[in-house]
Amino acid sequence: MSATPGDGHQTRPPAPRRCWAGLGLDRPLVMAIVNATRDSFADGGRHAKPRDAIAAGLRMSADGADIIDVGGESTRPGAAPASPEREQDRVLPIIEALAAAGLRVSVDTRNAATMRAALSAGASIVNDVSALAHDPSSAGVVAEAGCPVVLMHMRGKPATMDAEAVYADVAAEVRAELSTRIEAALRAGILRDQIAIDPGVGFAKRAPHSLAVLRGLPDLGRLGYPIVVGVSRKSFIATVAGQSEPDQRLGGSLAAGLYAVLRGASILRVHDVRETVQAVRIWQTLFASGTVPLPQRPPFD
Repeated sequence: MSATPGDGHQTRPPAPRRCWAGLGLDRPLVMAIVNATRDSFADGGRHAKPRDAIAAGLRMSADGADIIDVGGESTRPGAAPASPEREQDRVLPIIEALAAAGLRVSVDTRNAATMRAALSAGASIVNDVSALAHDPSSAGVVAEAGCPVVLMHMRGKPATMDAEAVYADVAAEVRAELSTRIEAALRAGILRDQIAIDPGVGFAKRAPHSLAVLRGLPDLGRLGYPIVVGVSRKSFIATVAGQSEPDQRLGGSLAAGLYAVLRGASILRVHDVRETVQAVRIWQTLFASGTVPLPQRPPFD
């Protein structure tokens, strides 16, 4: 029996899911980050001009990215919000060009107006750091479009989220809070098989919280949804390994990303596509050799 919106995501045991957003989940997928901003924490300014962002997206696709994730508002800790109009000025030309080139594009936004405009411009996925909580119209936009959506865990807003990083059991609380957002999405009419979830590493989480969330991915996987993980160049890597500059954190990003895949992540959201694709292919080949069994993925409903 198929689940209907609002009947609860745990009403029956999850059945195996083989795809999300038209992509097979038999291997780890790579979502490439293209930030069309000047103040993003890791690559601010590099892709601020549309031609630079378009070139980056095309290059990342050629390097093996499955999805190009285009954002026009920095959501780093302490970041000031961008208006939907400014955000759309940044992302729409990029999305139009990349979609016209045949790439699968997601829009990284909290704003319903930007979601609607981006989907009209050719985006096929919505990636929302607020899990559709920031804008009360956003869930309706996604439900009407029938498009895949990533629900990410965050508390508060980017400007204030560091103050919200207080947990008794961060992995359990992230799971519970994401479960609440899943239920809200289902009630809004978003189909179960369109949902993926993201634990929000670094969002309202200090380094120990981010590490605990990664260790707790198997429990998060029991919710029955594909897991997107973004560890690329995050500050917890600097806390552990001492690399102060984001672009010096490639080794830590790869190590944490492969660990996340081992613990059940299906999609890695990254800046360094070529290196990640190479690392994932070697990792998967070594496990597939039969010397060590490939980890069992959690079942997806």
